[in-house]
Amino acid sequence: MSTQGLVSLAALAALAAISPPALAHHSTAMFDFEKTVEITGSVKDFQWTNPHSWTNVEVQSGAAADVYGLEGMSPNYLARNGWTKHTLNPGDKITFAVHPLKDGRKGGFMVSAKLADGTLLYNLPHFDRPDAAAAREAAATGNAPGASPPAPRP
Repeated sequence: MSTQGLVSLAALAALAAISPPALAHHSTAMFDFEKTVEITGSVKDFQWTNPHSWTNVEVQSGAAADVYGLEGMSPNYLARNGWTKHTLNPGDKITFAVHPLKDGRKGGFMVSAKLADGTLLYNLPHFDRPDAAAAREAAATGNAPGASPPAPRP
């Protein structure tokens, strides 16, 4: 095999080696974004991991407890919404708003978490907050919040 052929083969092998992580990211098709349900339970664990955080929650169901698996946004995104890796701790009693799994299994995509002290933290964008409304307005008009509108074009 020629040197150029070996270089091409090595480049192809390197590309194949780094491709699986890019392909591993999944869709959100399994979640029912038309429904939001509320569950209250005790945090079993909170995994501050990429590409998505993960929370296991024990929810009492009569004498037994069911474990719900809740997917969340990335740590980077959550940190910008006020979360830290210590926001949820084992044993914390939390009320979660969740987009449930379409197949009925116990789990879903977390919308928000209401802490025992009443603090409400959002996992997904929440556009009725004043700061989010200002950002939405700025994006729609191309202006920073509070800035004058652009001059009309001639």
